[in-house]
Amino acid sequence: MNLVDVVNKKHFNQNVEKFPDFKAGDTVSVSVRITEGNKSRLQKFEGTVIAMKGYKTNTDGHFRVRKISSGYGVERVFPFHSPNVEEIEVKKRGKVRRAKHFYLRTRTGKAARIETDYKSKK
Repeated sequence: MNLVDVVNKKHFNQNVEKFPDFKAGDTVSVSVRITEGNKSRLQKFEGTVIAMKGYKTNTDGHFRVRKISSGYGVERVFPFHSPNVEEIEVKKRGKVRRAKHFYLRTRTGKAARIETDYKSKK
C-alpha cells in the first residue's frame, strides 16, 4: 500500500458503505448536513440523478442531482466521500438508456419526465 492509498483511506466517508446502489435517472433524496452559525441540521435535497462520476471506491467520485424549485432548475453536486452527505434514499428507479441526462436542462413539464422502471430490484 503506497502513501496515496493511505491518505485516501483516511479521507473516505464511512457512510459510503451504507449508500444504496443507484444510477443516473433515479429519483433520490439526499440528506445533507447544513451548518448555520454554531448549529447544524439535516436538510433533504430530492431530485433526479442526471450524472455520476466514479463511484464509491473513487475518492473524487460524485453525483449530480437536479430538481425544479419554484419554476427554476436547481442542481447540486454531491461528492460520495463528503462528510456532509449523511444518507441517500432511492425514491424511484428510472428506466433510462443513457449515462448522462444533461438534456433535462432544456426540457420542462412532461418532456422532462423519466419513465419508472418497475422491473428493477429495490
